[in-house]
Amino acid sequence: MGYQDVARDILTHVGGRENIISLVHCATRLRFKLKDQKQADAQALKNNPGVIMVVESGGQFQVVIGNHVHDVYNAVCAEAGIVEDGVQPASEPGEKVNILSRLIDIVSAVFTPFIGVMAASGILKGLLAVAVVFGWLTTESGTYKLWFAASDSLFYFFPLALGYTAGKKFGGNPFVTMAIGGALTHPVVMQALEASSQAGAATEYFLGIPVTFINYSSSVIPIILAAWVSCWLEKQGNKLLPSAMRNFFSPLFCLAITVPLTFLLIGPVATWLSQMLAHGYQAIYALAPWLAGGVMGAMWQVCVIFGLHWGLVPLMINNLSVLGHDTMMPLLLPAVMGQMGATLGVLIRTRDEKLKVLAGSAFTAGIFGITEPAVYGVTLPNRRPFIFGCVAGAVGGVIVGFSQTNVYSFGFANIFSFAQMIPPGGVDATVWGAVFGTLLSLVLACVMTCIAGLPRTEVNAPVVTKPRENEILAPMSGTVLAMDQVPDSTFASGLLGEGAAIIPLTGKVIAPFYGEVASLFQTRHAIGLLSDSGIEVLIHIGIDTVKLNGQYFTTHVKVGDKIKPGDLLIEFDRQAILDAGYDLATPVIISNSDEYASVTRNTNDHVIDSGMPFLTVLNKGEVNESIS
Repeated sequence: MGYQDVARDILTHVGGRENIISLVHCATRLRFKLKDQKQADAQALKNNPGVIMVVESGGQFQVVIGNHVHDVYNAVCAEAGIVEDGVQPASEPGEKVNILSRLIDIVSAVFTPFIGVMAASGILKGLLAVAVVFGWLTTESGTYKLWFAASDSLFYFFPLALGYTAGKKFGGNPFVTMAIGGALTHPVVMQALEASSQAGAATEYFLGIPVTFINYSSSVIPIILAAWVSCWLEKQGNKLLPSAMRNFFSPLFCLAITVPLTFLLIGPVATWLSQMLAHGYQAIYALAPWLAGGVMGAMWQVCVIFGLHWGLVPLMINNLSVLGHDTMMPLLLPAVMGQMGATLGVLIRTRDEKLKVLAGSAFTAGIFGITEPAVYGVTLPNRRPFIFGCVAGAVGGVIVGFSQTNVYSFGFANIFSFAQMIPPGGVDATVWGAVFGTLLSLVLACVMTCIAGLPRTEVNAPVVTKPRENEILAPMSGTVLAMDQVPDSTFASGLLGEGAAIIPLTGKVIAPFYGEVASLFQTRHAIGLLSDSGIEVLIHIGIDTVKLNGQYFTTHVKVGDKIKPGDLLIEFDRQAILDAGYDLATPVIISNSDEYASVTRNTNDHVIDSGMPFLTVLNKGEVNESIS
């Protein structure tokens, strides 16, 4: 489906534009905050082929899209007329939200807009560390300095970026809160900080109150608290000031009050809180790092499913800011690769072509840190692979925790994380421990899934319903087209008979009823069937595929063979046919439709699974009770 079609369907099933309070997106999900979640139809959205999963967590209605989330997000915003990046105040007056949901909502809204560039910056830092270790670059070279500036700029000026997104989240002027963040890292302040650190330096005062200068570059909590205070002041000022004065005096009051208040009170308190969190986490981690690794390796993907992982992101960033390194991120890598190992196991084990294609693309995305397609599309629906991935993640996490591995820059847990684990002194045992633990997670999950991840009876046999009299089941899975939408005038005109078409998702054609094979083209691209009740059906795989002369097609029946619903008739190489430039729209035609009163579709759904009711033919004089 196109992005606009997916966007319209999503907008319809979240209750329409009027039901949306706010909308943001992260690496794979659209995150809606809705006025009334009861108006949203999660089940209907799950049936959309452009939607991987729907999760309701943390006060958000999360629609998992996958790697194309940004395109779908833009399409949804365009359809709904949403501007300003879709971000609006966190809640409406009178709305009751629990503390955990509010925290997750705030964190996800503040960090998601730049999570991609933040991860990219961390990876670039890691690659620079690799280049230095192998002697490709030196820290004194101009090349290194320019790339280091590119990798470090976001983190150094973190208060500016956080000031902007926090201001939008708290419903204030984001440029005011960004200016407050700029004040925290301004050269004048940095010079004062350097001067105050020298022995015998004079104390600086603000209106007679002594000022304690702290290095706020790369900090997280101070600017978020300062942004909340500024937005609160702005709202109070807007209530009191005449409309003609608000644009100038509200920002004036916010800057004049919040900036000194941050240096005098908010900053020191927030810095103390940051240090307490960082050192408190380190104290817990030091007691049993292997246990922390096992827990995080087993539970991280469970937290991702419910969106609870956002509560840990600020802690990781805070560790990097306060300690200069983080021990939590390395523990997550085995969890990620455990799920990738399980996905690889499904890819190897399954004979379901659709699942195999999905597992292959999900594995590729997963090794780069995007796990939702693998979890929601492959491992979780099959249950055992997901469990094996978590078990393997726990085993690998224990090893990584025992190795006491650190990362020295922020990023997604992915294959590039190894570069971010290299300490300033070069590769050591902490890095090799992480490599071993992570690879063990991947291999262990893959082996367990190959052995016992899928039922022994899983041979890709489609679920086939028993057809009623004069009913034709779907001979393949895919997207349904009305006959007049088929890109061939002969079929679209109905000259060969009435019916509908399917754009296949897999390369198999199954029998749609009890009957026999009436005809089979030498080129194997089409087959004629005759039902026991006398219905003649032509299944024509693709448009102009006769030109392939049978290449990419394999038949499993011959003329005269008796068939029953679900029997495999033809297999074809779907991707090879598409690569050859052919359209795979497959008409399913009732060749003798003129002998019947009508031919109707059994469903209005855009997607159908093979073996499900598809078409019904009605004898002349019968009442049509089907869905047209």
